[in-house]
Amino acid sequence: MNTNIKSSKVPVGVLGGSGYTGLELLRVLRGHDGVDVRFATSDSEALHPTPIPGLAFVPVAEARLEDVEVVFLCVPHGEAAVWVERNGARVGRVVDMTTDHRPGSGREAGAVYGLPEVTPREVAEARLVANPGCYPTGVILSLLPLVRAGLVDASRPIMVNAASGVTGAGRSPKRELLFAEVVGDFRPYGLGNDHRHLPEMRAALPGLQLLFVPHLLPVARGILETIALPVATGVDAARVKTVWRDVYGGCGAVRVEDHAPALAEVVETDLLALAVFDNVGLEGSTLTLVAALDNLGKGAAGQAVQNMNLMLGFESGRGTRC
Repeated sequence: MNTNIKSSKVPVGVLGGSGYTGLELLRVLRGHDGVDVRFATSDSEALHPTPIPGLAFVPVAEARLEDVEVVFLCVPHGEAAVWVERNGARVGRVVDMTTDHRPGSGREAGAVYGLPEVTPREVAEARLVANPGCYPTGVILSLLPLVRAGLVDASRPIMVNAASGVTGAGRSPKRELLFAEVVGDFRPYGLGNDHRHLPEMRAALPGLQLLFVPHLLPVARGILETIALPVATGVDAARVKTVWRDVYGGCGAVRVEDHAPALAEVVETDLLALAVFDNVGLEGSTLTLVAALDNLGKGAAGQAVQNMNLMLGFESGRGTRC
C-alpha cells in the first residue's frame, strides 16, 4: 500500500467503463482531486474517448493491474466474482459494483457491504467492498436506523413502491426499453416479490417483511421510493426525523428533508434525500417514508467513490457531488 496515499494522487482503474454505471463513475472520478484514473476498459469501445480528457478506453486484456491501487468492477453480473477469484490478489483494493458479492448472493464471504454511512470502519479496512444496489440503498438507509432504534413494528409487512429510470436496466438494447415503448408510460415489473435486489435488502434488514414493487419510469435516471412503514404505537414522523438526523447528521450524502423530495433535486448528484409523513385514518400506526436518489449517483457511482475514499483514508464525500 502506498504510504503517501493522502498526499499524492492514487492510481485507480475501471473495468467495464462504457456501461451507464461505468461512464458515471468516470465522470465522478474526473472531479476527484485525489485520484488518477490510469485505465478504463471496454472491448466494444476500445480507442474511443472516455469522459476523462486524454483517456481512451482500452481492451480488458491491456489493463495494467500492477499500475493501480484500486480497481472498480463495472462488469456484467456474474463476471466480477470470477475476476476477483483470478485477479483480486494483484491489486490493493477492489470495489465490486455488481451483485456478485452483495449480501444474499451466496458469495459475500470476504467482502464488506459498502454502506459508508453505516459501516465506515469496516469499509476502511476492507480489500473487497460490495457496492450496494440502487434500490436497496434507499430502502436500507431509510429503514436500518429506525429498526435499530426500535421504532418499527416488524409483525406487519412493509410496503415499498419503487420507481426507477430506464438506465437502471443497463445499456444493452432491449425492446421494452426503447423510447417508443417507454415514453408516456408507467408500469410495474418484477411482480411476485422476487426481485433480484430483495435478497440484499433482506440480508441487511433481517426479520422484516418486505413487499417490494418496482416500477419503470419514463425518464433516463433517478429512483423514487415510497414506503408504508408500520411503527410502534406512539412513534410519529418527528421521532423518525430525529433518529435520521442523529445518525446521518446535517450534511453529507444523506439529507433529511421536511418536504417530499422530487427526482429533480437528486438527479446527477450523489445525494439520498429522505422524508417522512404522518398518516390518519388507519387502525395501526403507519408512516409514509419517501427516499429519492439518482440510481447512477448515490445508487452506484457516487457511493462507490465514497467507499473508495474510506478505503484510502480520505474523507467519505471527497470528490462526490453532494
